[in-house]
Amino acid sequence: MRRWLLWLPLAVFALAMAFAVRELRKPTDRTVYSAMVGKPLPTFDLPPIVAGKPGLSTADVQGQPRLLNIFASWCVPCIAEAPQLMKLKAMGIPIDAIAIRDTGPAIRQFLARNGDPYTRIGDDRDSQVQLALGSSGVPETFVIDARGVIVKQHVGDIRDDDVADLAAAWRAAR
Repeated sequence: MRRWLLWLPLAVFALAMAFAVRELRKPTDRTVYSAMVGKPLPTFDLPPIVAGKPGLSTADVQGQPRLLNIFASWCVPCIAEAPQLMKLKAMGIPIDAIAIRDTGPAIRQFLARNGDPYTRIGDDRDSQVQLALGSSGVPETFVIDARGVIVKQHVGDIRDDDVADLAAAWRAAR
């Protein structure tokens, strides 16, 4: 009996380690979702970042469902999602954008290289609107209904298999 008690601390330690290893190996979703989904857009009025293309305000994003894309010219996943945004535009889905911590010349080059799916692009130099939307990074896309309510958030770049889902969410937002 005494000999068994000597091994008890080692058995407890081994059990604790097995539990810790199991928990560490579990896949976790580290995606940060916005608490603004289901709520109206925050009030904002962003100046244009590119000459010849209007800026963006809360009033512009009401009256018709649309996508609101948060992007930057320096964002590699934003380049990867550009063809999918062009597909969504070709489907007749209006897309507005907020450029995060960027410059007009860089955005112009980005659009020239990757296509321009955007109706309006607002300049969010300090990421104030991005944070008010609950966006944690770039790229992110929000589906906005006709009343200006955020009905869906897509975190990360839009891939080919996401296009149909975003188009369906846009149609449902009408």
